[in-house]
Amino acid sequence: MSDTPPEVSRRHRIEHAALRAVTGLVRRLPQSFATALGHGIGWVAYRVDARHRAITLDNLAATFPERSLQERTRIAREVFAHFGRKLVELLWFTGLPRERQLALVEFVGAEHIEAAQKAGKGALIVTGHFGFWELHALAHGLRLGPMAVVARALDNPLLDRLLVDLRSSTGNIVIDRKGGLRRIMRALNANQAVAVLIDQHILTADAVKVDFLGRPAATTSAVAVLAMRTGAAVIPAFSLPLNDGRYRLIYEKPLALPSEEHPDAVRDLTQRCTKVLEKYVRAHPERWLWMHRRWRQDVETTDSPSLAVDDAPGEADSWARRPGSWCAGRTGSAIS
Repeated sequence: MSDTPPEVSRRHRIEHAALRAVTGLVRRLPQSFATALGHGIGWVAYRVDARHRAITLDNLAATFPERSLQERTRIAREVFAHFGRKLVELLWFTGLPRERQLALVEFVGAEHIEAAQKAGKGALIVTGHFGFWELHALAHGLRLGPMAVVARALDNPLLDRLLVDLRSSTGNIVIDRKGGLRRIMRALNANQAVAVLIDQHILTADAVKVDFLGRPAATTSAVAVLAMRTGAAVIPAFSLPLNDGRYRLIYEKPLALPSEEHPDAVRDLTQRCTKVLEKYVRAHPERWLWMHRRWRQDVETTDSPSLAVDDAPGEADSWARRPGSWCAGRTGSAIS
């Protein structure tokens, strides 16, 4: 990684000042008002962002051809509303005292994390751009101890610093995906949990093609390779809103690691991780990021490993990191 600090432009400063002002406002609101504001931002984005609205509808049509256009359009609107809510509620949640934060979350399956820690080999928490993954990581740090969150830095260094501060506010550490492999290995060797998102199209040579929602999707093999190298437990994790304003944070049972003799062990484990994510996306399609081209066939892979050196950003990364994006707080990340 270069030690040269990224250039800070006038636009970066304006964006940073605007987000700080919005954060200050949101943290003064009751939760119901913050939720409504987030939904409103998402609904506006659905109307004005024609490009990502079209991508969302195309992806939904390919995945759910049996559903009517009216039903798919309803889901698309709810997707945008959800991501507006996710952004605003993240800002709201991080301004609460820790006791209040813990009172707002319900843990299901936390014993799987505790068992992995007792085994002493760390845990790889796998998830996707689904539900409230950023908030999940924060609550995990409070209840189950600090975790490492793998994330790509934002283009705006001021916003990136603010986001890192939010992500680490409950004790977690943030590992830059660029050149992050060694830090991930150190965290696992120290018996820590490391969270990785697995649902972006990637352009690197270590990608494997697995089935996701009925179509082949280029997917990182990093989780499978790290698990087989270290013996770390692979635990899928997801977060869903409850009707009373709280959040349910779910840890699935660890996935069994394939034997060393398995002829295609890396692909097998990557596929099984992806199938767990697919189960949640099919059950709650309005909670997943349909706004990027997950099933791209128009690019060639590069020679570089995705975590050892920097790799070209996927569509979801470039959208979320675009200056002024309504969801600029999201990045290709871990539960992050």
